[in-house]
Amino acid sequence: MRTPNQITVDRALLLYILQLAEPYDGMSDVKLQQLCFLCELQTFAKGLKAFHFEFFRFAYGAFSKDLDNDLTSLRRKGRIENFAVSDQVKEEAIPLLLNAIEGVEANEKAKDIVDAVVAAYGHQDSGAITSSVESVQLSTPQDPDLKIPIRDIVFHTTLLVPHRIEVQAEVALSPTILAKLNAAMGYDSRPAMDAHSW
Repeated sequence: MRTPNQITVDRALLLYILQLAEPYDGMSDVKLQQLCFLCELQTFAKGLKAFHFEFFRFAYGAFSKDLDNDLTSLRRKGRIENFAVSDQVKEEAIPLLLNAIEGVEANEKAKDIVDAVVAAYGHQDSGAITSSVESVQLSTPQDPDLKIPIRDIVFHTTLLVPHRIEVQAEVALSPTILAKLNAAMGYDSRPAMDAHSW
């Protein structure tokens, strides 16, 4: 289960991805899920943790209920309309996040990975990005040498459990920044209490 601070980081990074992807047409729930999955997978591959979403195998690639809940919550708060971030997010939340990332090595590396994933896959439509995700090969802790493409994994099988993955560093924001981000995203200025705090 995500901590309140992790929920705040996840929501802020989700808004950042949506802003990065704005120039590309065809954003959908499926495409957003795949983009976030690829970002999370790539950060883990580099020994970093940015997002904290658990993903499972779904009919259209990877799916995270936590991500879906955060998206719904941010829409209810008026911070996202369809898949476009609000002016308030662009003027307050994103600059806060980017300022907090600057000068912190782990944060900068995670941002660079997110930027690269969106640049590489943002132009793809839902079908193409789902194919990209389904061709990703994963292994299990029990048999790390066995690589299985996601397309061959049984539906509803868990693909990523962030709290079980060991990393060297994680995106970290100060309590002051977390409080300001929560306020900018329309939440109580304290860190989010749970995935459903709307």
